[in-house]
Amino acid sequence: MSHATASAPTPSPLSPSFRARLLDWRVRFGVLALIWGFSFLFIKVGTDGFAPFQVTFGRLLFGTAVLAAALLVKRDRLPRGARTWGHLAVAAFLLNALPFSLFAYAELTIPSTLAGICNATTPLWGMVLSLVALSEDRPTRVRAAGLGIGFIGVLTVLGAWQGFSGLDVTGTALALLASFSYAVGWIYVRRTLSGTGASHLSLATGQVGMATLQLALVTPFFTTLPESVEILPLLAVIALGALGTGYAMLLQYGVVAEVGPTTASMVTYFIPVIATAAGVAFLGEHLAWNTPVGAAIVLLGAALTQTRASSRTPAPSRATASVADPSRKTPTRA
Repeated sequence: MSHATASAPTPSPLSPSFRARLLDWRVRFGVLALIWGFSFLFIKVGTDGFAPFQVTFGRLLFGTAVLAAALLVKRDRLPRGARTWGHLAVAAFLLNALPFSLFAYAELTIPSTLAGICNATTPLWGMVLSLVALSEDRPTRVRAAGLGIGFIGVLTVLGAWQGFSGLDVTGTALALLASFSYAVGWIYVRRTLSGTGASHLSLATGQVGMATLQLALVTPFFTTLPESVEILPLLAVIALGALGTGYAMLLQYGVVAEVGPTTASMVTYFIPVIATAAGVAFLGEHLAWNTPVGAAIVLLGAALTQTRASSRTPAPSRATASVADPSRKTPTRA
């Protein structure tokens, strides 16, 4: 066989091309963590000039624009079938319209740092729900311990031993409810949309587009147009949508396709760290000792809940995992 027809050799782990590819996904992973971490800052700044529903609507509108442009560039098409669109409508409500709005309302009264930490509880809620909704996903002792550790971390963040003194209960409850909604949404997507055959980009565009329509119908009934539009809140909403909802989803699916959902899901554990740093550095938010300590405990617990027993059936390949089950161990979105 001539050299022209021989298959290309697999790149060595020490070769320049392999190192470049590795650096490439790590850079995109870091950008994704930064974007989602800063999303809580963008929400806070956005609510300084707009009502929470307006922030959410703008976020979804700009996010849909980015995803729709990517769909056109890739010459992909939206999903087909009334059943699929019905499931997308529910997923849009649980994963976009509801949690985005809840976080926006929560940040009227709580710091962006606390909202970012509440977001990290999604894997904990997911495990609780999996005990009921996913019979094949039974907990191991390690995962059960992670659940307990995680909720101890939540109580630490909230300062339970002080009687939650100085804490806005309503705002915190809304942020935790938003994280709970993410967990419900991912389980719903896993059960209903994993076998449609549509691409990730197609499903994401349809889902975010449906959420935009939902907010377009709701927002006029609960808000009035602002008397003036300030540039900083407007830029924050644009960044929140174009970067945090549109471009970040494209990055997420690219990282999942290249390194697998398990590695990609690790971005979840960087989000509260970046959200806390951003809130303190740019918004001057106060940080008591129990906030970072509790956040670290939450992340430890969340990481333990994501472990899998070694005796289980081997995990699917990257291609199978990312196509057949787009929701499996994917990162939560701010």
